[in-house]
Amino acid sequence: MDVTLEQVRSGLREARYITTPRVETALFLTLTLEKPLLAEGPAGAGKTELGKVLAGMLRAELLRLQCYEGLDEARALFEWNYQKQLLRIQADRGEGRHWDDVAHDVFSADFLLERPLLRAITSPRKVVLLIDEIDKADPEFEAFLLEVLSDFQVSVPELGTLTARQRPIVVLTSNRTRDLSEALLRRCLHLFVDFPGPEKEAEIIGLKVPDVDARLGAQIARFVAGLRRLDLRKAPSIAETLDWARGLCALGVRELDAASVRQTLSLVLKHEDDLRKAEAKVGSLIAAGRS
Repeated sequence: MDVTLEQVRSGLREARYITTPRVETALFLTLTLEKPLLAEGPAGAGKTELGKVLAGMLRAELLRLQCYEGLDEARALFEWNYQKQLLRIQADRGEGRHWDDVAHDVFSADFLLERPLLRAITSPRKVVLLIDEIDKADPEFEAFLLEVLSDFQVSVPELGTLTARQRPIVVLTSNRTRDLSEALLRRCLHLFVDFPGPEKEAEIIGLKVPDVDARLGAQIARFVAGLRRLDLRKAPSIAETLDWARGLCALGVRELDAASVRQTLSLVLKHEDDLRKAEAKVGSLIAAGRS
């Protein structure tokens, strides 16, 4: 794909996606080399947003496949439209046609319900295929994906091999809940997406929640960075940081204090044991955030 690194940078700026040169380079190489990008890192660090931002930058359709345990080919690739097939069979029987005469017709492309993978392959235009949280899918499904990621084609027994008309831009994300296969890793460019540092997160808060005072935004970012250093069940995501900033702004808070933090901490911490750990550290975290 004919694109420059500066075009990627400006596209990210226009999409209001604050990032780093390493991420910009990874996206540039993904577009230039037309290879899938595997973005790994903690949950909530902004990996899924990469696919959305790419689609916005390129003005392309975003096709998202959310992975989960038990996901199989049928749910990811296609299913037959059984109701439509049945209606066709009944209509053909009414005309005196036998099964041998209609079987080929009802197992044709007209009776397919396309799921994200097949839609990405058959689309006449370039699309962005986001395969989200691949680590949650079973290894068997991961093995099935290899044909798509290496040759950009899929095999449908009744129709044969379907090859992409326009090679899709593929972004896979992983929260690293399990190790992915070497075969999958070989087919992808790799990018580790970590939580931003306090200064970068303060910049994100200022961009996404412009009503928040810059001083308060910096305090929020430093406080959240301190939370992430605690031994929590789930570290706060960037989205939760932004929710907290919006909540504090709605309450008219201009500076973090113990009362406002304890009143709103459930916006960033969703587990009771995490809340208890954090509440014991509120004073020291606020002091660190003001320094």
